[in-house]
Amino acid sequence: MSDSRPRGVFAGLATLDIVHRVIAPPARNEKITARMQFVAAGGPAANAAVTFAALGGRATLITALGRSPVARLIAAELESVRVEVIDVMPDLDAPAPVSSIAVSEESGDRAVIGGDAAGLVVPAPSTQMLEAALQDSVVLLLDGHHPEVAAAAAEAAVARRLPIVMDAGRWKPAFATLLPRATDVVMSADFRMPDADDAAATAAQLVSQGIPAVVATAGADPVRWWSEGQAGTVEVPQVHAVDTLAAGDVFHGAYAFALARGADLKTRIAFAGSVAATRCGMIGPRSWLDAVAAIPLDPNRGDR
Repeated sequence: MSDSRPRGVFAGLATLDIVHRVIAPPARNEKITARMQFVAAGGPAANAAVTFAALGGRATLITALGRSPVARLIAAELESVRVEVIDVMPDLDAPAPVSSIAVSEESGDRAVIGGDAAGLVVPAPSTQMLEAALQDSVVLLLDGHHPEVAAAAAEAAVARRLPIVMDAGRWKPAFATLLPRATDVVMSADFRMPDADDAAATAAQLVSQGIPAVVATAGADPVRWWSEGQAGTVEVPQVHAVDTLAAGDVFHGAYAFALARGADLKTRIAFAGSVAATRCGMIGPRSWLDAVAAIPLDPNRGDR
């Protein structure tokens, strides 16, 4: 029997996140006690894959981990939330990246000290590996980390005419070649092309390059979008935020899921905003997974 769930491939960074829930981040030379602690896999592509799986999709993450104890922990945690992990460097002895995160109890804001594996040269996956990963996939998401992996995955997706979602949080050199291949750029409102002054100028450049959809998120503010000859905003649900960790990544994963389901641009944005808002209203990196599974893709029809 065939599996009707959409399959998404996510290429990029996976880390181990150690999360401390605190009254306030420590001051200089101050030692504080966390009110709660969590350990989970993190990273932009990994978090988006977790979201895609929680919404009912089949998520495959292509990343570089290796065989260190931390790497094994990251892989096991991702697999526990139904994310298939493809490690392009299984024999790597270097330690996997770890992030330490303080989440404020009062505001839900987070402060992050993290590793991003920027100094690690990760080779492109083999053609056979990419073919197997993309065989029945309907969407690819890239976060710009591990540039050789991203470039190879993008090339393979273009050949298959798959939509490519770019997670554009901050400018990375790899974006110069990756962005023109994207069908959807979902960026932070702070993201800038090298010679652009604001989000609107950035979006104008991207649309002029032929990118069909550009989306800019700004926390609880309305999401702005641009397409050829069109622009607009979509309101996001207002919630009491208690934990904003990975909210942007969650938006990206939900956007990719809606795209995989064939939703139009405004529906993709509204759905992703609802999923991200639900995540922000719940404490911890995994507490929200069951809750978002009940969110309809189109509230007017109640479908997924």
